[in-house]
Amino acid sequence: MGIFKKCHNFKEAEQIRKLGYYPYFRVISSEQDTIVVVNGQKMLMMGSNSYLGLTNHPQVKEAAIQALNKYGSGCAGSRFLNGTLDIHIELEDKLAELVGKEAALVYASGYQANVGTLSALIHKGDYVIIDKYDHASIIDGCKMSNGIMLRYNHNNMNSLDRILTKTAESNKLIVVDGIFSMEGDIADLPNIIKLCEKHDASLMVDEAHSLGVMHKTGGGAAMHFGCTDKADIIMGTFSKSLASVGGFIASDKEIIDYLKHHSRALIFSASLPPASAASAIKAIDIMKSEPERIEALWDNTHYMRNALNNMGFDYGESCTPVIPLHIGDMLTTFKMWRRLADEGVFVNPIVPPAVPPKSCLIRCSFMATHTKKQLDMALDKFFVIGKELAII
Repeated sequence: MGIFKKCHNFKEAEQIRKLGYYPYFRVISSEQDTIVVVNGQKMLMMGSNSYLGLTNHPQVKEAAIQALNKYGSGCAGSRFLNGTLDIHIELEDKLAELVGKEAALVYASGYQANVGTLSALIHKGDYVIIDKYDHASIIDGCKMSNGIMLRYNHNNMNSLDRILTKTAESNKLIVVDGIFSMEGDIADLPNIIKLCEKHDASLMVDEAHSLGVMHKTGGGAAMHFGCTDKADIIMGTFSKSLASVGGFIASDKEIIDYLKHHSRALIFSASLPPASAASAIKAIDIMKSEPERIEALWDNTHYMRNALNNMGFDYGESCTPVIPLHIGDMLTTFKMWRRLADEGVFVNPIVPPAVPPKSCLIRCSFMATHTKKQLDMALDKFFVIGKELAII
């Protein structure tokens, strides 16, 4: 079977399917809202990254329709050649303003933004230093570069300090998530910046899960801590709060211009579809005009965290709308997912390699548009099933 032997020998997924615990690639046949339809069944969505609930906003959908009518369905080329539209420039200007940077550059996905930036910036002899819980796209970008990747213990400043001390004479970039996508905790940016200044290191902040969530403007974790000027590069995505798909890098004009001419993920990929760009633009506008959405998101977050804590669930260091319920072993995690699904609650089971062995969890994430009635309904299910499986 040669190169395909590994494919034919891959049996794990089929084994899980036979047990009735396969949780992936579930087909949703409705819009991404607080209620979704899966296999004809209405389910309460407790696992979406649409934090502000904008994916089905009438103005967002209308903006996409208008862009489709004006520009067509695609650009038929890369940004480097024939794929740059005026709508891309408009979006980049809005993004730069949102995160407090001089310029921004839009990619077709958040994954491409991280991979394209890190592989372009990190050269032979350079160090890129990342948190052990950073997103996979950051890890892949580091691996695609010609530099040396080092990892420090999660949010551990002593660990980071030791690594920076060992790389004293070298160029180095620290890359960190603003909000960690599985743990739901926040990067210790104030102390990371102190270490950057101490060791002459640069900083890149991935705001994928913090954009639209942190700071009253939705500007992200760096803006929340008042350190936007200290973060050399800001990365973000549209697939969470901004109701679209795509990603971006924001920085000073020179860095953005360098990426335009050296980032292979940008140069050799087709550009963001016009409808996607228009959706993100409108989502930014709504986020600015309706700040109560961010307030509602945090109100729901505090409500759920307090209730889950009172029930006895362990959600670690989470302090954001991403609330992981720590289960431990894989089988119990799949059982809880299955029972919740049977009761009409959509959550995401997280198992290795996304988390360490014996650290499996149920990842919940909440939206500004969840009603208290919906949250209470989910809490009832969490409590009953948590007791049933001896999790609480």
